[in-house]
Amino acid sequence: MGSYLITGGAGFIGSHLAERLLRDGHRVLVLDDLSTGSLENLETACLSDRFQFVNGSVSNDHVVREMVDAVDTVFHLAATVGVLKIMEKPAETIANNIRGAEIVLEAARRGKKKVVVTSTSEVYGKTASVPFREDGDMVLGSSYFVRWGYAASKVLDEFLARAYFQEHGVPTIVVRPFNTIGPRQVGTYGMVVPRLMEQALRGEELTVYGDGGQTRCFTYVADTVEWLYRLTQKDAAVGEVFNLGNPHEISIRGLAERIVRITGSRSRIRFIPYAEAYQPGFEDMGRRVPCNEKVLGMTGHAPSCDLDAALHHIHQWLAPRHKNVQAARAIAQEVSL
Repeated sequence: MGSYLITGGAGFIGSHLAERLLRDGHRVLVLDDLSTGSLENLETACLSDRFQFVNGSVSNDHVVREMVDAVDTVFHLAATVGVLKIMEKPAETIANNIRGAEIVLEAARRGKKKVVVTSTSEVYGKTASVPFREDGDMVLGSSYFVRWGYAASKVLDEFLARAYFQEHGVPTIVVRPFNTIGPRQVGTYGMVVPRLMEQALRGEELTVYGDGGQTRCFTYVADTVEWLYRLTQKDAAVGEVFNLGNPHEISIRGLAERIVRITGSRSRIRFIPYAEAYQPGFEDMGRRVPCNEKVLGMTGHAPSCDLDAALHHIHQWLAPRHKNVQAARAIAQEVSL
């Protein structure tokens, strides 16, 4: 059995990945500063004696070196994510993403440890060549608009990973997830599915930005995790870049309509201009569709969970939590009276 470090492992994807690795009998270490992750996500993982959690940041090079030295493979998931975050704190986002990747890769260099560097579908920017292929051009917008800072920081992470592979022989793999969704994902940082689901459960208007005609492709977390794990088992994956996504498209308006139907909500859909939701001049992409032929060919795994099934899983996880919050608020209100 192997040993793995997951940076950002208390987050949405990282916690599911930890459970996947533990089920196969591996030893798992998680490093997370809990700025966006949660120990609640690791409740199941913590039951295993092959699991260890360290509360710390990837900016602490001493801690990172010690943890990387203790494992065979590193999944670098720690990053500042979400459109809202980059709009609110662009300097912090860019610095965290680039510095964190550099520290992890430098720690891996000493023992030539395998590193999976998590990028994003945002790196494709405004390219009109659909579906997006790993060797396709990246077309980012003007630096006058801070939303492109997140994509630019992840592009630099990719260049760093390939540089450490070519110059230092560090076995790196770069992955670009496309809108991973599932239980434990929260809408706090602008993630569209949990945000709309939470609004539907509260009976509020579902806020869709723009005219809702923009399309996205959503991938269930179990499929993303399976690709992540299987790629580390393939020597041919080293030095390569992979899209991790389900190519089925849906408009955001259509997504909101499905969420209303699945939750049984009476909520209406309200369309908000981008300038009001973010800032004047905000640019969004009309389509973002992955070509996933490369990862399918490398791993032999095809998406196993379609969008409706994924939304049902999310609803089943989120609905009881919503009821508990509502009940707690009702009790607090009674006490205050």
